[in-house]
Amino acid sequence: MGGGPQETSLEVLLCVLPWPEKESQKTIAEIKEEFPGYEFHYIHEHQYENRSQRGKINVPEDIYKRATVLATLAWLPPSASAVPKLDLIQFFSAGTNHVSKHPIYTDSEIPLTTASGIHGPQIAEWVIMMNLVHSHNYPYLYDAQKKREWRSREGRDVRDAVGQRVGILGYGSIGRQVARVSQAMGSDVIAYTASPRKTPESRRDKGFIVPGTGDPDGNIPSAWYSGTDKGSLHEFLRQKIDLLVVCVPLTKSTTHFLSTSEFAVLHDSNPHGTLVANIARGGVIDQPALVKALETKQIRGAALDVTDPEPLPADNPLWTAPNVLITPHVSGSTKVYADRAFQVLKENLRRRRDGGKLINLVDRKRGY
Repeated sequence: MGGGPQETSLEVLLCVLPWPEKESQKTIAEIKEEFPGYEFHYIHEHQYENRSQRGKINVPEDIYKRATVLATLAWLPPSASAVPKLDLIQFFSAGTNHVSKHPIYTDSEIPLTTASGIHGPQIAEWVIMMNLVHSHNYPYLYDAQKKREWRSREGRDVRDAVGQRVGILGYGSIGRQVARVSQAMGSDVIAYTASPRKTPESRRDKGFIVPGTGDPDGNIPSAWYSGTDKGSLHEFLRQKIDLLVVCVPLTKSTTHFLSTSEFAVLHDSNPHGTLVANIARGGVIDQPALVKALETKQIRGAALDVTDPEPLPADNPLWTAPNVLITPHVSGSTKVYADRAFQVLKENLRRRRDGGKLINLVDRKRGY
């Protein structure tokens, strides 16, 4: 914990995070220098890796009741009445669905902002990695290596990325970086969003952008589809997609967004088969329908960093489904994660000070 009580301080920044403070020393020092009027407290949530203990750390009441800004991943005070001075909560996560039933989310108007935008580079790398692992038959080659067998046949049946079509379902910061890398590899990119993006201004990325990444102006997609109904979604899925990247937030309208009929559309439109990569939330895909689509070869394969539930039980049939690659919700991880999130916090502290519009502001009605 850094800093001590200063009753004359007008601003109190409380950080309750699962990363050691030293991992972001440089950016934290910059924040302290730019905002010298803030009383600063950092509490390390040591038990975060224990899922049952997430958000249950004991934070001293005399600190959080005076907090004006909270930076957190999971921990929240018990209610809005317990934090009468709090007027900004900066989440270090891309979304807020993990706290959507908390009283501060449902019963208060305290502004909530996310760290959306910091995940693009590492998650895009995960998506491209999984596509290459699958298209280059790497699991078979690695199995041969472990057995000390020189099997070259499996490594020859390769379809490279040039000319393939990448369909991005949800064109936010992550999807835009996937688009950037995919285009560099010679693939065609098409995008799908809930609302139409018919003007240059509507296609711009207005969130946080890691410098040198993404598609800030929204110019990469060769075609842009939109809608919230199944008909609009199916029109997008009919476009002979080779790699479908699922990036939409989990809401009531996107729960089981991809199910039996959607996998059938993908199958009918692309004779080569579609690889479905999900880096959103497990609930966006109807998991039993996905298992069936894999078993019946309706799709080429699946790369999943998220499942429903998490952790995925050992006896879940998804583990043994053919042509599936599963990782334990780690695609967003990077050694600079916390530092990038502090960059978002720093920008929002500036906007808060200057009366500007907060970046990555959550719309509670939309759910993201």
